[in-house]
Amino acid sequence: MPPFSTEKRGTGCSLLEGCVQWPADAAARYRAKGYWKGETLGAHLRRWTAERPDSVAVIAGEEQLTYRDLDRHADSLAMSLGRLGLHDRDRILVQLTNSPQFFPLIFACFRTGVIPIMTLPAHRESEMAHFASLSGALAYVVPGSGRFDYVALARTVCQRVSSIQRVIVDDEYTSELSLPRLANAGTVEPIKDLGKPDDVALFLLSGGTTGFPKLIPRTHDDYSYNFRRSSEIAGFDENTRYLAVLPISHNFPLGSPGALGVFERGGTVVLANDPSPESALKLIERHRITHTSVVPTIALRWIEFAERRGASLSTLHVLQVGGARLAEEVARKVRPVLGCRLQQVFGMAEGLLNFTRIEDDEETIVSTQGLPMCPDDELRFADENGVDVAAGSPGELLVRGPYTIRGYYRAAEHNARAFTPDGFYRSGDVVRRLPPGHLVVEGRAKDMINRAGEKISAEDVENHLLAHPRIRDAAVVAMPDREFGERPCAFIITNDGAPLDLPEIVAFLSTRQIAKFMYPERIEIVDAFPLTSVGKVDKKSLRQIISAKLSLDRQQPKVN
Repeated sequence: MPPFSTEKRGTGCSLLEGCVQWPADAAARYRAKGYWKGETLGAHLRRWTAERPDSVAVIAGEEQLTYRDLDRHADSLAMSLGRLGLHDRDRILVQLTNSPQFFPLIFACFRTGVIPIMTLPAHRESEMAHFASLSGALAYVVPGSGRFDYVALARTVCQRVSSIQRVIVDDEYTSELSLPRLANAGTVEPIKDLGKPDDVALFLLSGGTTGFPKLIPRTHDDYSYNFRRSSEIAGFDENTRYLAVLPISHNFPLGSPGALGVFERGGTVVLANDPSPESALKLIERHRITHTSVVPTIALRWIEFAERRGASLSTLHVLQVGGARLAEEVARKVRPVLGCRLQQVFGMAEGLLNFTRIEDDEETIVSTQGLPMCPDDELRFADENGVDVAAGSPGELLVRGPYTIRGYYRAAEHNARAFTPDGFYRSGDVVRRLPPGHLVVEGRAKDMINRAGEKISAEDVENHLLAHPRIRDAAVVAMPDREFGERPCAFIITNDGAPLDLPEIVAFLSTRQIAKFMYPERIEIVDAFPLTSVGKVDKKSLRQIISAKLSLDRQQPKVN
């Protein structure tokens, strides 16, 4: 029998071993206030289809899918998953690019109770094997042809993790199980949804602040509120045409409000895999895009491109920017250069979402990271000892609410550190709240690097570096970067004191099967690390050292 196959089925998050449920009184309050509607995500698609069956839901290249197409393909895939032996509470790794088949697949999962694990195209063997082992995944869905051989990756992961029984490939002509063929297996009758509103619907991934990313269990009820409320704040309606250029399995373009928020309002999602300004700005013009969401590094590239070469973006109403803090100097350029409204989004896959409002004045929009979206988002701001700081002072943001989880999946030890005894999630972000309620993000308390929205665990990178035969010790910190926000820098002590260059480090890490965005982009060879008063590596000092060196580098005259 596959691992975990004896779990009770269809009886809710609390009975999925390794999950932490909301307390009964909190759950009752959220239902009474209408945050939790008691509707599964599979039923959402059924409702959307009944309201607008022939409206275009998805555009990808020359392919279009109506809401009726999505519904029919989801039912066909749901039946195919059953025939493959995948049932309620089973887990499936989903590692797709921005493909139109992504949506029928996840809705098929929602309807059958199969739980998709939303991994990213950038993940490689090390991360994927971890996700498979932790979850006991029975199947693995990958892209077909492309610049990277995902099928070979899947086979390697299958060799390491015995629970995986099926590999499904998003390619009509593959010799493996074909996702498009399974989605077009024939005319089917609508299937009955097996899930319950308080069941886990999907697993998102944490930022991986310590070690590998954690699995974030999101239920039908809480994730529905996530995209329903945020789509209201974003101003989505049936005329919305949303460009998805970030990996669609990210919480931001998926449900904050993302594609699911567009579907809730009856609009159209345009999928793309190339966020470069040369490609994306043409798609905005061609498809008359009204809304899109990007990370700061992409926003900066679009602005610089538009300043140099111009762009016709007359239809673009709102540019949402999130995933990392947007520099104020960049924020101030969005309206004059791109001609659209900026909406700052500060949130986390664990739950809490904050948005500047469309009606906010320009100064508030460019200088803050918004307001919490729910009246029942409970926020605290604490010092390093967990004591609440004075109103308006910076402190670590702690939060609980109707769409913020109470614990990661199968992570009891980590949960004891990441959550307070009364259920507040310790975000690791240092934040202050202005008198009107808007938040300003000052930095982070956790040892994490935010490279253009990709969260990198310094500890994880250090562990890989320490496997190098010439490295005695390593400390990885964030160095500031105008384009990406932050990049990883590794301070290294070698065994022999001899130099070690970056290409050698990159070559070594390429053998470790980790995502490339985790690679250090600068190394500093040192004799010793600065230490705190209790003998720990003083990473604050290391960040100051690299910031000073970067500043000095910028001041040096360029040699022609």
